[in-house]
Amino acid sequence: MVLLSKITEDSIVENLKKRYMDDYIFTYIGSVLISVNPFKQMPYFGEKEIEMYQGAAQYENPPHIYALADSMYRNMIIDRENQCVIISGESGAGKTVAAKYIMSYISKISGGGPKVQHVKDIILQSNPLLEAFGNAKTVRNNNSSRFGKYFEIQFSPGGEPDGGKISNFLLEKSRVVMRNPGERSFHIFYQLIEGASSEQKSSLGITSMDYYYYLSLSGSYKVDDINDKSDFQETLHAMSVIGIFAEEQTLVLQIVAGILHLGNISFKEVGNYAAVESEECKYLWKF
Repeated sequence: MVLLSKITEDSIVENLKKRYMDDYIFTYIGSVLISVNPFKQMPYFGEKEIEMYQGAAQYENPPHIYALADSMYRNMIIDRENQCVIISGESGAGKTVAAKYIMSYISKISGGGPKVQHVKDIILQSNPLLEAFGNAKTVRNNNSSRFGKYFEIQFSPGGEPDGGKISNFLLEKSRVVMRNPGERSFHIFYQLIEGASSEQKSSLGITSMDYYYYLSLSGSYKVDDINDKSDFQETLHAMSVIGIFAEEQTLVLQIVAGILHLGNISFKEVGNYAAVESEECKYLWKF
């Protein structure tokens, strides 16, 4: 990009467009990598690309997020200094997927034995779990992160991952009770209804999606490129890998189901009190 004869907003956008039309979604501006979401699966994120970018100089190969990840990892090993990658962009730009590719690349090239592999599994499996409880369909993005996150991976002197920390902030809690038409609440609600076994549904009192007031608000239940049923099994597997086992998983699902049931409770004013409208509940809450 810095080799353009004219550095203007129009020329930058035109250059990105030309590269995008030729399926080049990555472009360098110096040490900064620009990524354009192709909205389709691209063929250059396999083992071949990992080998190509591992240990290579930044400009030896075409721009790629693997080159950025490799440079960061090598600088950490050589300079013994902390490294940081800032991923920014508007909704739907591909920030979440970019973070996945960076973590996947580091996992592949960093080596290590069974203990290290266990740490890697936890780091990688944190993604589907965070997405289940923190991502949702919006009008612009079918898998939009509705929160900010900070991943910290700690490495041994030999460069193997030996720990990590994930901090999240600004979760869009209001999405549970309200959202725009055509959008969905957090994925976990739909995963539970679609993927729970008959026994789980009976235990939790789960029924169809349109029964729940919180889910019916926006009139959107299904997403074309999301399989809630299989994603639910992936979420449960991620819980197990991370260390949330069967008994705790049951408690988590009970809370999720409880939120849906609470949404179906309506209230009416009775004097100075709020009374539950349902004939089955006569409990009173004082204002």
